[in-house]
Amino acid sequence: MTTATRPATAAQPAALPSVHMRALLTWIAVFAALTVVQLLVGPYVKGFPMLLRTLVITGIVVPAVVYALVPNLLKARAAVLRRRG
Repeated sequence: MTTATRPATAAQPAALPSVHMRALLTWIAVFAALTVVQLLVGPYVKGFPMLLRTLVITGIVVPAVVYALVPNLLKARAAVLRRRG
């Protein structure tokens, strides 16, 4: 293809982070989410049996981490890398 016929492309996406970086970002997200959920929900589930309390808390934390926190941390990381580069 010549330059005249080559389609315009958007900026290159940031490379996927290493498994170690993804593990670190996931750990940060899980730690933050667990801390916040324990502070907010903990008093309400205090009297529940441990397994039920864990079920409730993880039922809130896991979706928050998977669908919101980790993707946003990855976007923030990509934005920082783009600014540096």
